[in-house]
Amino acid sequence: MEQRKWHQMGTEELAQSLRASLDSGLSQAEAAERLVSGGRNELSEGKKVSPVALFFNQFKDFMVLVLLGATLVSGLLGEYLDAITIVAIIVINAILGFVQEFRAEKSLRALKELSAPAAKVLRDGVVKAIPASELVPGDIVLLESGDRIPADLRLIETSSCYAEESALTGESVPVGKHCQPISAEDIPLGDQKNTGFMGTMITRGSAKGIVIRTGMATEMGKIAELIQQTETMDTPLQHRLEQLGKILIVVALGLTVMVVVAGILHGQPPYEMFLAGVSLAVAAIPEGLPAIVTIALALGVQRMIKRRAIVRKLPSVETLGCASVICSDKTGTLTQNKMTVTRIWIGGRELDVTGEGYEPQGAVFEAGKPVDVKQDQSLRRLLQVAALCNNAQLIQSEPEGESKRGKKGQPVVQAEEWTLKGDPTEGALTVLAAKLGVSAKSLESLYKREKEFSFDSERKRMSVLVTHQGGRLVCTKGAPDVLMEQCSYVLWDGKVVPFTPTLKQKVNAAGEAMAQQALRVLGFAYRDLRQTDRYESEDDVECQLIFVGLTGMIDPPRKEVRDSIATCRRAGIKTVMITGDHQLTAEAIAGQLGIIPRGGLTLSGQQLAAMDEEKLDSVVDNVYVYARVSPEHKLRIVKALQRKGHVVAMTGDGVNDAPAIKAADIGIAMGITGTDVSKEASSLVLSDDNFATIVSAIEEGRGIYENIRKFIRYLLASNVGEILTMFLAMMAGLPLPLVPIQILWVNLVTDGLPAMALGVDQAEKDLMQHKPRSAKENIFARRLGWKIISRGILIGVCTLGAFWLTLREDPGNPAKLVEAQTVAFATLVMAQLIHVFDCRSSRSIFHRNIFQNKYLVLAVLSSLLLMIGVLYIEPLQPIFKTVPIGFREWCLVLVAAGIPTFLMGIGSVLGTTEKKKKNNRNHNRPLAPSKPAA
Repeated sequence: MEQRKWHQMGTEELAQSLRASLDSGLSQAEAAERLVSGGRNELSEGKKVSPVALFFNQFKDFMVLVLLGATLVSGLLGEYLDAITIVAIIVINAILGFVQEFRAEKSLRALKELSAPAAKVLRDGVVKAIPASELVPGDIVLLESGDRIPADLRLIETSSCYAEESALTGESVPVGKHCQPISAEDIPLGDQKNTGFMGTMITRGSAKGIVIRTGMATEMGKIAELIQQTETMDTPLQHRLEQLGKILIVVALGLTVMVVVAGILHGQPPYEMFLAGVSLAVAAIPEGLPAIVTIALALGVQRMIKRRAIVRKLPSVETLGCASVICSDKTGTLTQNKMTVTRIWIGGRELDVTGEGYEPQGAVFEAGKPVDVKQDQSLRRLLQVAALCNNAQLIQSEPEGESKRGKKGQPVVQAEEWTLKGDPTEGALTVLAAKLGVSAKSLESLYKREKEFSFDSERKRMSVLVTHQGGRLVCTKGAPDVLMEQCSYVLWDGKVVPFTPTLKQKVNAAGEAMAQQALRVLGFAYRDLRQTDRYESEDDVECQLIFVGLTGMIDPPRKEVRDSIATCRRAGIKTVMITGDHQLTAEAIAGQLGIIPRGGLTLSGQQLAAMDEEKLDSVVDNVYVYARVSPEHKLRIVKALQRKGHVVAMTGDGVNDAPAIKAADIGIAMGITGTDVSKEASSLVLSDDNFATIVSAIEEGRGIYENIRKFIRYLLASNVGEILTMFLAMMAGLPLPLVPIQILWVNLVTDGLPAMALGVDQAEKDLMQHKPRSAKENIFARRLGWKIISRGILIGVCTLGAFWLTLREDPGNPAKLVEAQTVAFATLVMAQLIHVFDCRSSRSIFHRNIFQNKYLVLAVLSSLLLMIGVLYIEPLQPIFKTVPIGFREWCLVLVAAGIPTFLMGIGSVLGTTEKKKKNNRNHNRPLAPSKPAA
């Protein structure tokens, strides 16, 4: 049926291929038959997972299984409170995971909402409105301005038709549509100008089209299928926790068995050793770890909201912290999505225009000097034509909220919002005229529109006929090459002179120079007419025109983005622009933002399509701009970067970005301009659509991951200390230094609040001066494993030393054994509470202000009070097998508890000092004589 591509076919060939009548459409019977055989014009949601199954899937995680084991052990010990706590942690985590996954699957439902609810079709020769879901291939659909296209259509009639396709193709301006065949076989979606796509919007004019694809066969359907097929990647944090859980369970159980066996071999009662071993196992597995990770991430999310980033999935903040590549859409993300005139050419003069966005504030300069618009007749004429030959409206809205007061009670003027109603290109001209004092309101009293000859994709120009006190005036704008053919004169140095071939060459050269800078170029012309003459058609008025000049406009970059990209570069993060716009425009914007380094490459969608995976993988690290790409291309780029070992963040705002957003390690959607589809497929939504907010998110993500490493360092070093205290005692043939209830109490007192307080610790100053960590980095990388083991050994040895020094005074006395166990208990707690401050720095406790984290100080004081309570509150002493200790014992406890931190701190200071001396020696060393240039 589809021997040639739909866009290549003529009108009669289309009707024949689809067995449809262009005059009467399909019959109702034929349409019903096709609906049964071809299916409804709807996007399927793929295989659904029931909410119940989705909830129970959350319990398959390895760490959850470890926690369930810890719950069983706690129950066997009779520690029902501990067991209930662990179960609560498991259920909370499962609920959080369920909510995240359930919301993520809403992306396809949001995609379905882009489909038009109804359509006007020609059935049995009669125009009728039917549900869009009942459209079938061959239906004739009628479209007007404001209609959403209900299926993929091959246009067969158009009248000044423009479609907004940015959500699908990435085009920053509406695309002019026509109905003529296009001979090229393989062209990008953005260039298929005789085709209308499901979910896009008609912004101007009208059209008639014949349905060529419905439902999942449409371009929107292909995106829906990509979303279904794209698997959500596990985050690095999830990999780390799973890895950590496996290590902990093996190591903890192995050491616990060794402690129990050693104790029994040295004569300890088997039952007592079994209880001690089980207590050690519970203490060694930090069952609070997932809860602390969740709390740390949740608090990070709250901080991110204040920085205008909304996190939809908790681990995504941490993932962004190790991102090595940010793939960003251009339109509305790196740029303002506001077409702006930046250059004017009149009579051989080049003028620059300042001002941003839709606010009518700016000026015009020639060679750096300001131009007096009132005295420049040629410029005023161009502005007049631009304002009159225009249907866009610039709307000023009042600022929200009450006026604020600044220093000394002075009122602060709030910025007024300016919005645009109409075509973005015409809007740019309206703003230009308003900036320079020629507003639509100022012209209304002088000029009255008599007739409009609308912009047509074939004529490539628009004209309006206006009347004024002195007569009549025609104002025309359009493509410069087409417009010049209608011009006999040109306004040069304020005078009307014949438009000679030489002057036309100068205009062409100026237009080409603007185009080379990726500016969208428009020409302007006018003509005075007599009141008595009648003008019925465009041919009557669009002749013998006087050419005025050119304007060059572009969707400008956001002013803060360049600094953000530079910050990313310093942090070792590559920024890649991926856009559906033209290559020249993309390269120009990328150059302004500093995205492309020397030697960086640009690829077009056609070049990318011609590459296999091996070829793409070989060049992907050197490509910084991808232009004219399709949704499938974006997905290929993300996967190629991932194959090269990158952690990829993908930003975007359109439907066309959704599959790549979902496939990326972290998907980032725009909150203001973003479609519901892109938001639901994302992990992070930027509420201000500001690329700079991503840099804040990266910093937050890195800080959160470092905080997670901090409390892992703290928890595991503490647990190693506990296990070694028991293990070394058993190997030395000593009595148990800690009874089971004391082990569990240490675990409760030290593993709770202090570890959580580490999760909200402030980041170190040089956080953004380092390259991103590798996605394959082990959780114990960067000497973390050594810090855990060395500090755990010191804590265990010092605790056992304090126990032995107290016990040796009267080894056979049961009361002395209880006192020694109390001293060991207090030493172990104090050593861990001192160590928690040491974990705040990658170096030592001496490198950071210990009072900076007020939550940590309060948490340590709370734990200290809980420990003192079981020593000095009499009803608790029999339960925890403790006795009050005196001043001498406290001195021993504090000295023994402080030795690990003191020794490690002195070592760190000495190492830092030696490193500085070495750097100074290298700096002061005389330079080797330079060799002469060859």
